[in-house]
Amino acid sequence: MNQDISALRKFVSPEIVFGAGSRKAVANFASNFGARHVFLVSDPGVEQAGWVAEIVDILMAAGLRVTVFTGVSPNPRVDEVMAGAELYRSSECDVIVAIGGGSPMDCAKGIGIVSAHGCNILEFEGVDTITSPSPPMILIPTTAGTSADVSQFAIISDPNRRFKFSIISKAVVPDVALIDPEVTETMDGFLTACTGVDAMVHAIEAFVSTGSGPLTDTHALEAIRLINRHLEPLVANTSNPYLREQVMLASMQAGLAFSNAILGAVHAMSHSLGGYLDLPHGLCNALLLEHVVAFNFPFAEDRFRKVAEAMDIDTRGMNKTEIKKRLMNRIIELKRTVGLESRLAELGVSVSDIPYLSGFALQDPCILTNPRKSSLRDVQVVYEEAL
Repeated sequence: MNQDISALRKFVSPEIVFGAGSRKAVANFASNFGARHVFLVSDPGVEQAGWVAEIVDILMAAGLRVTVFTGVSPNPRVDEVMAGAELYRSSECDVIVAIGGGSPMDCAKGIGIVSAHGCNILEFEGVDTITSPSPPMILIPTTAGTSADVSQFAIISDPNRRFKFSIISKAVVPDVALIDPEVTETMDGFLTACTGVDAMVHAIEAFVSTGSGPLTDTHALEAIRLINRHLEPLVANTSNPYLREQVMLASMQAGLAFSNAILGAVHAMSHSLGGYLDLPHGLCNALLLEHVVAFNFPFAEDRFRKVAEAMDIDTRGMNKTEIKKRLMNRIIELKRTVGLESRLAELGVSVSDIPYLSGFALQDPCILTNPRKSSLRDVQVVYEEAL
């Protein structure tokens, strides 16, 4: 019997330990991988918050040596990945642990790739370019949004091109994700908002992606429900442990969805924008979201109806135009409530930047699974609307 293999769907994920205190299992997992010398990747902010020292103490108490690398920018750069890989090699490390947001985790993935292959990280841009397995990797996210801890994506910034490029491969899915809501308690309201909206975009784009399917849909819709109900009160009260846990759970589910269904035009355009102006990734996504939803809506109307329902919009009796309007209004309301209602022009983007941004957005792999095929002019128009 002939079957259309294009309809098949795969699902990859790390081993996941979720819940308060899960970070404290890091030494057990490292030891299970045969670690003798752990390479710990983080950034100055996470180090200042005290999480790096805690993980070092846990690892050393288990008799493991630790080398710490915190030379990671908010958008990890090629040179930082290469510097980390050289320190990993010269220190003769054998397991990688990262604690932080998307930047340290993506940098750790890059360090693993370079350590396994011995060449520049730039050579791995694109899809399925990795030929050798990375060292064992344990990731501990400190933000609820990026989902690098469960995804097959690594996003690295190339300052020479002013462009963030994607590495997409199941080889960059970490071995273990220790998802601990307690470590998000040091996030401020702005970072909570940026990462939370990032997770919402992950879930929406994964659900309407041409790569979506039954293995990802349930994760995407539940992530949308959780974020819609809990992000606004969390930004208003960042110390609430229940709200932190719910948004962290949503981030994990959104990550599992987009890692397997891939994303769409919001992320393709956001990667280009963030690389060009070195802006926070979640903020870039927030500024573009409703404009891309408006562009895509006619090509995935039934899917967007389900997104609207997951955002607690009662669509009974509504026509497609009304559903689109209510969904757009809810997205804008959520963004406004959490303080992410800027326009691109306020962040320094001008009309003259749009051709450059659009060209790189069309090169991003995420554009390939957008529900509506996008021309150069299409992308330019969406950027213009977001100005």
